[in-house]
Amino acid sequence: MLVALAVAALGGVVTAHIRAGRREARAEKERLAEDARRQARRSLEAVWAMDDRQFEDYVAELCRRDGCTDVKRVGGAGDLGADVTGLLPDGRRFVIQCKRYAKHRTVGSRDIQTFNGTARAEHGADVPIFVASCVFTKPAREFAARHQLCLIDVNLLGFWNSGTTLTSLLDLDIGRSGTNRKLRPDHD
Repeated sequence: MLVALAVAALGGVVTAHIRAGRREARAEKERLAEDARRQARRSLEAVWAMDDRQFEDYVAELCRRDGCTDVKRVGGAGDLGADVTGLLPDGRRFVIQCKRYAKHRTVGSRDIQTFNGTARAEHGADVPIFVASCVFTKPAREFAARHQLCLIDVNLLGFWNSGTTLTSLLDLDIGRSGTNRKLRPDHD
């Protein structure tokens, strides 16, 4: 009987330590995720200082870093929504529309609809991607989700900039993720 009681007490102590360890691990994981979000946001200050062409070059360079091939910056007057084109590591053709807006702006569904009308039909995109240095409105995200467009907003751009690969961002459900809350401008 004493042995059973000792085993039960020992089991209770072990269980308590396991639960405490799990709580600590969860808290550490949340802390690291928050640190990553803060770091990504800080690193985007340089992005907001770029002009449109520099932003397109920057996005093209991120694609090359992630193993994309035949990457070209093609943006400019009459580009019909294609700023960067290339092939993903698996061979699918991508077309990227870039919008370098101030962080307190948003991209609405009208811009997404226009891009949707040209990405596949005009440019032959297997994977249409819209990259913005701000957030997308909720209607824009919902439209993109219905039409299988990949949206990379300021938050995801921060992660992409910090080393997350483009291919890992392609499968995110933008209709359910992200936020459409604007960031505060740097000035009042």
